[in-house]
Amino acid sequence: MKSMLYVMTALAVMALAFWAYRENYQTQAALDEVRDLRQEIGATRGELGVLRAEWAYLNRPDRLRELAGLNFPDLGLLPLRPDQFGRVDQVAFPSPVEELGPILEPIDLTSMNADAEVTE
Repeated sequence: MKSMLYVMTALAVMALAFWAYRENYQTQAALDEVRDLRQEIGATRGELGVLRAEWAYLNRPDRLRELAGLNFPDLGLLPLRPDQFGRVDQVAFPSPVEELGPILEPIDLTSMNADAEVTE
């Protein structure tokens, strides 16, 4: 009986060693993947910084003004003037009735008493 217990214990130790060996390699693979992802994120952030600097350089007002002047015959771009902007009261906002649709059964609230119960 003791020999059977020794054999079972040895098999259990070997199985646990094999499991620990596999877990170790899976952990190392996951750590390598995390390292690679961090390097990729760093490279992407660097590229994003370069792109933002390029965008700022290309959108300089003096450069855009010069391009608008050079391409005026083709595009007809003019500089903005203050009289080109409208006022808020000139904007046609939709009325609440148009948004919700017509009210099918209106309730007259003026004839209702404050103490009266509303029944449906």
